[in-house]
Amino acid sequence: MFNKIRLRDSQNFLNNKKLISDLIRESNICKDDIVLEIGGGRGIITEQLIEVCREVYVIEYDFGLYKKLKDKFSSINNIKIIYGDFLEFELPMQYKYKVFSNIPYNITAAILSKLTFADNPPDDIYIILQKEAAEKYAGKPYGGESMRSLLLKPYFKFEIIRNLKRTDFTPVPSVDSVFLHVGKRENTLVRKDKEDLYSDFIAYIFSNTGDDIKSRCKHIFSYRQFKRLSIDIGFKMTDSPTCLRFDQWLKVFQYFLIGVSDEKKKLVNNKYSRLMKEQNKIDKVYRVRK
Repeated sequence: MFNKIRLRDSQNFLNNKKLISDLIRESNICKDDIVLEIGGGRGIITEQLIEVCREVYVIEYDFGLYKKLKDKFSSINNIKIIYGDFLEFELPMQYKYKVFSNIPYNITAAILSKLTFADNPPDDIYIILQKEAAEKYAGKPYGGESMRSLLLKPYFKFEIIRNLKRTDFTPVPSVDSVFLHVGKRENTLVRKDKEDLYSDFIAYIFSNTGDDIKSRCKHIFSYRQFKRLSIDIGFKMTDSPTCLRFDQWLKVFQYFLIGVSDEKKKLVNNKYSRLMKEQNKIDKVYRVRK
């Protein structure tokens, strides 16, 4: 019960039907699409999605809102309203789908993790979320690259389509919000057999201590190697890791694959999984305290 109250309190509902119509038009959602909506709320987005999609699946966690949605759309054939927690919902495996949603801000990371690390991720994700979180996922050109953005960019493209006004929501939030598009790449930029190593490499760099890239990489690249990389790729050795663009990090990783000994490669082994385990422990302690 406590979790449901917290989730409901974190939700700010869009109140402008014309704005929703504009956002759907700015997406690539069309009549052939199957679309998931995470949290139907009062149905203001749902009622427009059913007009433009082949099928809409709405997952609503609040039982009161779920009942109202069931009543409101009882005569509509191309919609299925599901009562439950989206984080426990089984994503489609046999067909392509998209996501369009105004998500609860306090579970943004969990939602995007579920979608982007799914065995069958959506072709397109259109979500309304806190601007600060969107910038962390989108990285450059909206802000500095983060570990989060670099882990996902080989597989997804990010675009902040529109900034929203606080008065577009009820209740009015205390933070700025944006409309973000996350599009699955047709061709991934890291080879399948190197995906785990890429994640470990990025996690290693971002979890290391040091103010600049040189100090964080000193155990895997020699000074001479790193100086050569900085000249060839176009960054300063004194830059912070967030200063490099994704395409520059990709080139650094490609050199790591061919220019670093197997012994040094072992330094990054399982770094990502260990980091995630540590983070899960911290999250668990936080939830218990809350």
